[in-house]
Amino acid sequence: MEWMCKTFDALGSTLLYRILAARNAVFVVEQQCPYQDIDGRDPHCLHLVAQANSETSNVPQIAAYLRLLPPGLAYDEASIGRVITAASHRGTGLGRELLARAMEIAGAQWPDAALRIGAQAHLEAFYGSFGFVRASEPYDEDGIMHIEMVRASVRS
Repeated sequence: MEWMCKTFDALGSTLLYRILAARNAVFVVEQQCPYQDIDGRDPHCLHLVAQANSETSNVPQIAAYLRLLPPGLAYDEASIGRVITAASHRGTGLGRELLARAMEIAGAQWPDAALRIGAQAHLEAFYGSFGFVRASEPYDEDGIMHIEMVRASVRS
């Protein structure tokens, strides 16, 4: 597994294309959730990517991905969004590693900022195991129930 955390400008067109394809595969196709993925925030985010060698191609597969948004971009807090683990890597602990790495990066980048996520409601216990607490009632976002969850800053 190859991990990288890059700014938007450092992604390059090929990696960006593969990230957008992976996000589309999970959110639009698999979860049947047509929505406007390109929201203008990606250029201001850090992008955490795990790549794995593919059994059928010389091109590495996006195994897991998320983006880290600085405080003030989407919320007052720093936030995590577009969290995906490829179907082929679910149940392996990769999602836990992805979130742990993201929290480490967010803590280093924005040590005084709390961290927010608009989580799919069925993942409340997963995010809760990382110290996130529910900060809203469930709400429908693009046909999927979500909840806002917040984790205190690393300095709290």
